[in-house]
Amino acid sequence: MSTLESTTTEVTGPAATPAPAATGVPLWRRLSPWGVLAVGLLAGLAWQTQLYPADERRWSSIFMFVAVASAWNLIGGFTGYACFGQVGFFGMGCYLTAIFMFHLHWSFWLSMPVAGVIAGLFAAFVGAPLLRLKGHYFAVATLGVAEGLREVVVNLPKLTGGGAGVSVPTTTTAWLGNDGFYLLFFYLAIVVVAVAIFVANSRIGFALRAIHQDEDAAAAMGINTTTTKTLAFAVSAALTGAVGAAFGFQIGAVYPAPVFDVGITVLMVVMVVIGGMGSVVGPIVGAVAIAFLSEYLRDKYSIYQPFILGGIIVAAVILLPQGFVNYLRDAIKTKQFSLLENVRRYKL
Repeated sequence: MSTLESTTTEVTGPAATPAPAATGVPLWRRLSPWGVLAVGLLAGLAWQTQLYPADERRWSSIFMFVAVASAWNLIGGFTGYACFGQVGFFGMGCYLTAIFMFHLHWSFWLSMPVAGVIAGLFAAFVGAPLLRLKGHYFAVATLGVAEGLREVVVNLPKLTGGGAGVSVPTTTTAWLGNDGFYLLFFYLAIVVVAVAIFVANSRIGFALRAIHQDEDAAAAMGINTTTTKTLAFAVSAALTGAVGAAFGFQIGAVYPAPVFDVGITVLMVVMVVIGGMGSVVGPIVGAVAIAFLSEYLRDKYSIYQPFILGGIIVAAVILLPQGFVNYLRDAIKTKQFSLLENVRRYKL
């Protein structure tokens, strides 16, 4: 983080000098993430032509988790605020889309962005007080928000169907099928990763990293920590809500238990932690690795799959506490690839 430490004074105030993202980093290095993203876009479109329908559905799920993990990384990785209520925004996107399409007869293409915006505004509203909390207090408080949203849904049967759920009609927008949902979740993943790249290389990205390192010091240097945290929280929630909207349309019938399942948040967190918090590539690597590993273990060791997967995750967190991407970057710089030395370095 030496780059951050040497530049945090430049992200404050209207009279501040240009941030290093604009002057100190070569142009090719600033543009390279966008080039890689463009190559990934073309590769994803070409890869679809090689897949069977069942494979397309599997990849749709992977892209969905790439998107939600990257969105969680904005608040949990860059900012350092572990939000355990992220599934609340996911479920909100599902239900808002179902309500808009069922009661108001809106098309999905209108319902999805509106649901995302509402989820973002709601996050900004609740985030203003919640983001004054830190550590496990914030995590528990956000979990409470998600549970509260689930209870609201259950207790509004005329609007949401209550425990019986609500169906998503296909009269206003035809069901997209495996091909369509592959593209939908793929494009959503591309958009969320693009937002992460923009944030990582912008002034707000430096501000978020400064908050993560030392919030009091960041505030003393002129960063409006409350506004910056709330903005990151709202953007993360809006993106998660949009992905939830797509998921609700895909499954066709939205019920409280599955879409507000805290396990979805746990998967987001695990994917980011395994891949590397605070990096753009980390959530992508973590999401793809966990998805494929889970699928392989389910096929080969269906009975013991949860135990084996849990054991692998625990081992990975112990050996690579900074995440795979961050470990690999540091190992290449220092020429030290020993996992045991990595454990000693982090004093685990």
